[in-house]
Amino acid sequence: MPTVARACWVVAPGRAELRDEPLGPPAAGEVQVRTLHSAVSRGTESLVFRGEVPASEYARMRAPFQAGAFPAPVKYGYISVGVVEAGPLDLQGRTVFCLHPHQTRYNVPATAVRVLPGDVPASRAVLAAQLETAINALWDAPPRIGERITVVGAGVVGLLLAWLAARLPGTTVQVVDTLAARAEVATRLGASFALPEAATPDAERVFHASGSGAGLATALRVAGFEATVVELSWYGNRAVGLPLGEAFHVRRLRLQSSQVGHVAAAMRGRWTHAQRLALALSLLNDPVLDALVTDAAPFDALPEVLERLSASPDETVHTLCQRIDYDAAH
Repeated sequence: MPTVARACWVVAPGRAELRDEPLGPPAAGEVQVRTLHSAVSRGTESLVFRGEVPASEYARMRAPFQAGAFPAPVKYGYISVGVVEAGPLDLQGRTVFCLHPHQTRYNVPATAVRVLPGDVPASRAVLAAQLETAINALWDAPPRIGERITVVGAGVVGLLLAWLAARLPGTTVQVVDTLAARAEVATRLGASFALPEAATPDAERVFHASGSGAGLATALRVAGFEATVVELSWYGNRAVGLPLGEAFHVRRLRLQSSQVGHVAAAMRGRWTHAQRLALALSLLNDPVLDALVTDAAPFDALPEVLERLSASPDETVHTLCQRIDYDAAH
């Protein structure tokens, strides 16, 4: 008799619902995972929820184990932590991370899960995908010892990037955001904080992760002579205007994109996606990162959570990482 799993689907732009899905036993070489936690990737999942994925990117934007198609109905998401309940003996009972949509139970190839290190709790492991994004950005434009680094955008990716960069000897890292409430967590992660109008100029390396055109303009403004500005934000089908007049050319600025779908070119010959994810998981053993998991909600509330997180940023000022807890969903 098949098990009935429950999954979250975006059924129309701006509307999600929970659906029952039959789930048989895992096939040979597969595992069955009972989900403990998932998390909402606010930037990407908000674009998916609102139906803002451009048609040109439908294929490239597919997440692993996604079902359905953009714009809807689509089962989307890529941050899942759970326990292996069936499959190869060496994995049974192990807590794992998987790039899977929001679903209470699922079958995937055993190679698709990564066992959590013993010193990383399941509740913190939901940061793995965003930390992997931050690692890849630092590989795309590696800072040098002693550099002045600015991170514009104090969301989860920006703060994780600032935390990594602040661990380099001699670097000074400043996080810039419009929300003054983010100053405390930035400080806990080893960085200073400034509102955009007070940001320190002449940074030698700037990472932009605010998801807004105004934030990217700030990143260009604070960059120093011949500095690199690394763009991590993805805007979906929104057009973004850039101030490429003024001193942009005379300062010889470089604007570089970074995207986690490919391992950074400098590391691609030696690192796989699986190795990069394993690195991210290993770095999550620092309890200070619990400060980024600010909200938790039960699985049954996920449609309403997606609606709230996709609304005006002013309505979600206190939410960094939104964790979804599954205990009541089984």
